[in-house]
Amino acid sequence: MKLLNNIRLRDKMFLIYFLGVIAPILVTNIIFYNIITGNVREQRIKDIDLAVEQIKNEFRLMVDQAVGLSSYFYADYKTNEVLNIDFTNTEDYVEAYDLYLRSTLNNYSPFSSSLQNKTLYVDNPTLLNSGNIGLLSSEVRETGWYKQWMQEASSQPMFVRIDDADGRFQSFSVLRRMDYFADRMDKEKLVKIDFKTIDLMEVFANLNVQGDMYLVGPEGRIEYTTNPSVNWKGGDKQLYSALKTDRVIRFEKEYGSISYLSGWKVAGTINENEIIKEVLKSRHFILWSACLMLIIPTIIILFITRSVNLRIIEILKHMKKVKTQQFQTIMHGESRDEIGQLTLEFNSMIMQIKTLIQDVYLTEIQKKSLELERRKAQLNALQSQINPHFLFNALETIRMRSLLKHEHETAKIIQSMAMILRSSLTWNKEWVSVEEELGFILCFLDIQKYRFEDKLSVQIEVQPEARTCVVPKMVFLPFVENASIHGIEPLKKGGSMDIRIAVEGPEIVFTVQDNGVGMSSGQVDKLYSYLKLDGIIGERIGIQNVIYRVKMLYGEQVTFKVDSSPGKGTRIELRIPPKP
Repeated sequence: MKLLNNIRLRDKMFLIYFLGVIAPILVTNIIFYNIITGNVREQRIKDIDLAVEQIKNEFRLMVDQAVGLSSYFYADYKTNEVLNIDFTNTEDYVEAYDLYLRSTLNNYSPFSSSLQNKTLYVDNPTLLNSGNIGLLSSEVRETGWYKQWMQEASSQPMFVRIDDADGRFQSFSVLRRMDYFADRMDKEKLVKIDFKTIDLMEVFANLNVQGDMYLVGPEGRIEYTTNPSVNWKGGDKQLYSALKTDRVIRFEKEYGSISYLSGWKVAGTINENEIIKEVLKSRHFILWSACLMLIIPTIIILFITRSVNLRIIEILKHMKKVKTQQFQTIMHGESRDEIGQLTLEFNSMIMQIKTLIQDVYLTEIQKKSLELERRKAQLNALQSQINPHFLFNALETIRMRSLLKHEHETAKIIQSMAMILRSSLTWNKEWVSVEEELGFILCFLDIQKYRFEDKLSVQIEVQPEARTCVVPKMVFLPFVENASIHGIEPLKKGGSMDIRIAVEGPEIVFTVQDNGVGMSSGQVDKLYSYLKLDGIIGERIGIQNVIYRVKMLYGEQVTFKVDSSPGKGTRIELRIPPKP
């Protein structure tokens, strides 16, 4: 028990989760997996065994059709009688063939669906060797299938594989001696019925058997197979017992007491991987179900653990802050569990401590701070040397005296200077119309013209619709001042300046262009660098501070372009949206 006291709460939760959830689920799924996979394997083997049994029965049904047809010829008296007659001329045989044998041989359909050919061989040279009638000539008697049949010649039908002289496959056939009326008829007769090989392939191509099927003869050799690696059509037939048996499951079905299929059997070989595939399907199902059983409880437990662990960590973090005199309450919603009650008690304790500190300690500090602020205010008041109203009154007095002395030009310049000074010192009006901003620009240009007389030439173009637009106060004037003082003033012969204010789409466009000394690439880069500075204000209301102001007001909607080179003047363009 003491050992558990040294384990963190989160680790205890995970230990409970592992021992109470993961371990039981893993054990249960392992047992379930073993049972299910065993059942799936057994069921798959049963399904394959039934499929092989079905192939066996379908093959027997196909052979039974030929046996039934042979029985018909075997017991039909009229057929045997016609075949036993010694015809004196061909016309008599053709007439007898048309009257009975043609309809019997060609129109007998109940057993002909899977049969390719029917031939009645007779030791009667007066018959024609055509129309499903064959003569038991010496050539026929020398064939392999005839010799094979003669070894076990009886009245019972026999299923055989027939090969050519080179031992290659020709067909599967049923042979039967027609001796039912041997006591009354002396001619040797034999019926040979051939099967359609394609029907045999369809019987053995069962989709439920994902392996190879074999038709094995009485000698244990492979007479037919769906295995493409076995050459069952060739003369050198392979023994079924010689097949490789590594990781192979065999299914064999013999025909037992059926006389005409005695010794024949249908066999199937299935690779164990095919069985494993079915087992893997069940394994995937078990794995997915196990994952769901693990993930859902994990999410629930993590959610509950997080509710407990995070709040305890938060309380511990605030308790550590108390050591450094940071008395912060825990800002969480009220909860009714034990941790919520602990949080409320902690907040109550912190509030009491803060109250005690403020009553005793902070109150004394505030008194001293107020005393310092009072003395600082008195010092600032003593340091104020010039009253702006005194400056305006003084300038107005000088202007009036100039008018009395008929110095109208001087009076006008003083008035312009007073307007600019009043505007720069009064910032309670942050937004002005373009018309008012243009007034500041004209006042500045009047002062410059007074200073340089004909050295400065100015062209101003303002669209009528732009005059009523609202812009930040003194946003254009610093650019005009910069063009005049730094661009044209250094010239010996003077220069010109073009000012344009227009509305283009949703933007107000201000352009000032001079033919002054221009700027180097370094100076241009410095102007562009102002766009990247945040929170930096210069000592004067210059271009740097104008760019900073419009960035604060408009953000990324500001467009600022500078086109200048030494000796070729400067063009500055500022695009801003209407008042936001």
